[in-house]
Amino acid sequence: MSGSAGQPEDSTSSLAGPTPATTAAPRADSSLVPDDLQAVGGGRRRARVFAHRGSSGLFAEHTRAAYRRALEEGADGLEIDVHLSRDGEVVCFHDATVDRTSDGAGAVADLTLGELRGLDVHSWKTPHLPAEYGAASEQLMTLHDTLELLADAGRDVRLAVELKHPSPYGHQLEERVLQVLFRHGWDPETSTLRGRPPEPGTPAPQIVVSFMSFYPAALRHLAEMVPTERLCALFNDVTARQVTRRVEHLKFWAFAARPVVSAVMRGASRDAEALVWNARVGIAGPGLRTVRRRRAEVKAWLARGTTLRVWTVDDPADAQFLLDLGVGEMTTNRPARIIEAVTAPQTPDRR
Repeated sequence: MSGSAGQPEDSTSSLAGPTPATTAAPRADSSLVPDDLQAVGGGRRRARVFAHRGSSGLFAEHTRAAYRRALEEGADGLEIDVHLSRDGEVVCFHDATVDRTSDGAGAVADLTLGELRGLDVHSWKTPHLPAEYGAASEQLMTLHDTLELLADAGRDVRLAVELKHPSPYGHQLEERVLQVLFRHGWDPETSTLRGRPPEPGTPAPQIVVSFMSFYPAALRHLAEMVPTERLCALFNDVTARQVTRRVEHLKFWAFAARPVVSAVMRGASRDAEALVWNARVGIAGPGLRTVRRRRAEVKAWLARGTTLRVWTVDDPADAQFLLDLGVGEMTTNRPARIIEAVTAPQTPDRR
């Protein structure tokens, strides 16, 4: 995830939600936290923890090593970003280009899966990989690879798929993601699929899939197939720094483009929030900065039964702040650290 949003294909004024001035702020409490969080070694987990691009604080983001490490650390789920390659494969990559996180250059959409697999996607952060995390040639992950990895996790796990837009392939991105999921036995009614039983004769673990985007049109497209409670609208307060990052590649035209780009980004964020207010999605995905600035709205969403999945939470103090609000899901680059922060100490049995 990032703090930027793609331009929506359409803007529906009827989706506009209430403004902060007219929104009541009911008190949030811990009873709003999901009640199916498992007990862990030291106590009960009070919020779900999603590994942001895997355990990306330790290993290069979106690599097999980052994903495997996150599962070993006990993350409840993985958060992944997906693009389409030139030959239509769903690949796990955050940026639209490979420049920042590989030894290559160019757009993900312009490269085939074979070309992408030939890139070094880990050395920029982790030059030496532990052998148990796979060879260098196995680090580039597709959605198929990720589902296979989760199927072997031996426990229930969650997968949050972020659709990256704008995409040169439009809604083909969403369609290809669903096709891959169907091939793995995905049930659209529950948005789940089965993992492989850890032992013969034991129940199959469950993989729960949710879909996220800063791009409201992607979520509206998926709503025809995906349950509302598995859709997450991502948004954040748009800053001048974010606008600068979006236009810097324009060089001489950057200054002139800033007002237009800023308006588009802010419009997309408003449309995403409108999906939450109008219950078109069941999960709100605000950034941590937005939660701190707009607590009344956060409390209102929680009181309405909306799940809050906040990003990116790497500081235990921030995790405690969110727990106090009643937030039930957090996305982090440091799963082990935040898991410890959201796990309630086990109460001694005094009987």
